[in-house]
Amino acid sequence: MSVPAGDPAHWLRPFRRPALWCSGWAVLFALVATGSLLPASNVPSMPVPGLDKLQHFLGYATLSAYGVMLFGRMRPQALAAALVVAFGVGVEWAQGAVTADRNPEAADAMANALGALAGLLLASTPVAPWLQRLDGRLFPPRQRPERD
Repeated sequence: MSVPAGDPAHWLRPFRRPALWCSGWAVLFALVATGSLLPASNVPSMPVPGLDKLQHFLGYATLSAYGVMLFGRMRPQALAAALVVAFGVGVEWAQGAVTADRNPEAADAMANALGALAGLLLASTPVAPWLQRLDGRLFPPRQRPERD
């Protein structure tokens, strides 16, 4: 079955359960947003100053890498990384606009953007098809019963 080029499913890798993997990406976004917008009193303090920038980098690298594993072509992968960057900037803005005790930081937004870029760089590595391989292992093709 062929998918028309304009269809968003054309951008996805061929998964057996595409809705599951797309939902997983949405859950990651929700987790990052929740963690970023929690009151400061609910967030553990970093033992080393600046270590939170590493958390930002790794979190957004994970979001972007997931997009690379979700989408099979460079254009949608790049658009996914751009979405991750915009999300990171938006979350930083939201920290100042909708929370009482969190402040936006340009350094956090930069760490978010660099993480998104790092995730995108995985597109040309053996990591890119990992999600598709996992999908194939978890949901193998059904075997048709043999007829006599």
